[in-house]
Formats: sequence, structure tokens, C-alpha cells
Amino acid sequence: MHFPVPPLPQDCLAGRVILVTGAGSGLGAAAALAYARHGATVALLGRNEARLEQTYDAIRAVGGPEPALFPFDLGAADDAGFERLAQTVVYHLKGLHGLLHSAQTFFQLTRLEHQTLEQWQTLMRVNLIAPFALTRACLPWMLQQPDASVVFTGESHARSPGAYWGGYALSKGALEGLARIWDQELELTPSVRVNTLIPGPVHSPFRTRTHPGEAPAEIPAADAILPWYVWLMSPQSSAIHGQIVHCQPT
Repeated sequence: MHFPVPPLPQDCLAGRVILVTGAGSGLGAAAALAYARHGATVALLGRNEARLEQTYDAIRAVGGPEPALFPFDLGAADDAGFERLAQTVVYHLKGLHGLLHSAQTFFQLTRLEHQTLEQWQTLMRVNLIAPFALTRACLPWMLQQPDASVVFTGESHARSPGAYWGGYALSKGALEGLARIWDQELELTPSVRVNTLIPGPVHSPFRTRTHPGEAPAEIPAADAILPWYVWLMSPQSSAIHGQIVHCQPT
């Protein structure tokens, strides 16, 4: 669905702790910076510590609350690792109000017969299984809040799978189903809402890989869709549950 974003106060995320996966680059880093600009304390999660430090520095440069770095390999963690991660975030940051699943993995656009079992296992592990496991680990802490938000990042090609998108499209399509199930199972605990955000075509490292011949000026910049990221994490969207939200940059 298309939701217009209402005007948001600059401090609409003040006092909130938000965990962002894939926070070292791309839309994850951009979202983390936007959350900090609106007052949130951000837990930065990613495999590459050097990239997380760059996001950390960007947040501090704009005067945002001091974030915390959590180098973590989503593709290698087990149940105990996810639970320890959630506990560590809450211990250091004194709570958890939001979880943005922005991390993903992608190999290349190619025919199915050229995709390997190992690639499919990695795609499912990072794009689907890890978001399930991390949400499950974080949920008990988020249920302690009067208002908490889980946002899964969807993909337009997952909604209409086409040639060459293969395992990536199917893993992201299954993620959308996962979000729907979480929403239904949390129906009696409306303090935690679950939604899927579809960024659409936007200039990012991922878009450059999938559309290498596209000029950056032909598509919106990442900043154009950040209001939707902020809105879904803010109390202003507390009535939005179980929706697939399409960004509509102007």
C-alpha cells in the first residue's frame, strides 16, 4: 500500500533504541543516520567493523546520540548467538524499541541453472532465516515497551519474481510471508507492530550491482525515501500493522 508520510517532529525518535542490520553501507547506513538525526540511539550491526565505524562517525558528526557497534555475522550465528546479541544490545542501551532488517546478500543476476546450492543456502540463511531468528531473539525485549516496531525490508522483484532473480527473489518473497505471520501472531499484543517496507528503485550499492548501466540521476537518491523509514519507527505510525509499505519519493 502507499502511505503518505505526515510531517514528523525532528525529535520523533527521541528516547528510542533502534537496532539496524546492514548498518555499514547502503540503505542500512542511511536509515541509521536518519534515525539518529531524529533522536534515536542506534545499534549498528554488520559484518564489517570498519564500515560500521564510518556510520558511527557520520552519526556523531551530525550530533546524534552516541551509537553502539555490534560486528556480527548473520549468516553464521546460531540461536544462542542471536539471543546473546539481543541481550547485549538491551544491556548496553537500556532497552529496544525498533528493529530494522536491512541486511541482505546477493550474488548476481543469472539463470537458475547457473545458481548453486551453496548460493541458495546463503541467500536463505541471510535474507530469511537470520531475520526470523533475530526477531525471535529481540521480541521479548520489545514486548516490554509500550510501542515497538519491526520493519522488514522487502524487494519489488520479490513481489513479481522474474527471470534471473532466482534465489534472491524467492528469499525476499518468503521474508514478506514471514512478516505477515509475525503480524498475525502478535495480534493480541499490539504494542509491537510488524511491517514490510519496499524501497523501490533508489540509488544504492545494490541498485548499482543489479542495474550497472543506469545513470544515478535517473532514480531517486536514498534521502528521498528515508521519511518512510523514520515514520515506521516512530509513534506516529503506531496504528500501522501488517502492511506492505511502498516508498513514493517525489
